[in-house]
Amino acid sequence: MTDIRWTPSLVEERLVEAADTLRRLPDVRVQGFASTWPPMLREFWDSCAVAEITLRRPPPSAAAITRMDGALPWLRLLDPLDARIVWLRATGEPWKAICWKVGLARTAVNEHWLFALCVIAWKLNGRRLPRNRSRRQVIMATRSVDQ
Repeated sequence: MTDIRWTPSLVEERLVEAADTLRRLPDVRVQGFASTWPPMLREFWDSCAVAEITLRRPPPSAAAITRMDGALPWLRLLDPLDARIVWLRATGEPWKAICWKVGLARTAVNEHWLFALCVIAWKLNGRRLPRNRSRRQVIMATRSVDQ
């Protein structure tokens, strides 16, 4: 297996892929009652009034599910608020809705999100996060290393 040098953008891509994979998994259904009646035959006029069918994307591949299983534990490396912001953003939630859900301003949410991606990238690369640095210093240090 090749060693990947993780960057915040690679972490973000993997989490977005994990959210998409999770969304594409088949729905969990409870085994319930079954009908013994034969299927009802519809006539042409009955099918005209049927609402449009929404199409779903095909189920994810086994490799995508494996990558999702590897990426979801990354959220446990974060503070719960940061993990919630990262996951909401990975699912495609707009920034305004995220701000309302977590109760922070747009700039604070963006800083929490960038810091969380940097923390995941640092820990996946085997580096320790410095305790005496602020969020902005960690983000700037990560940007300088990536360039």
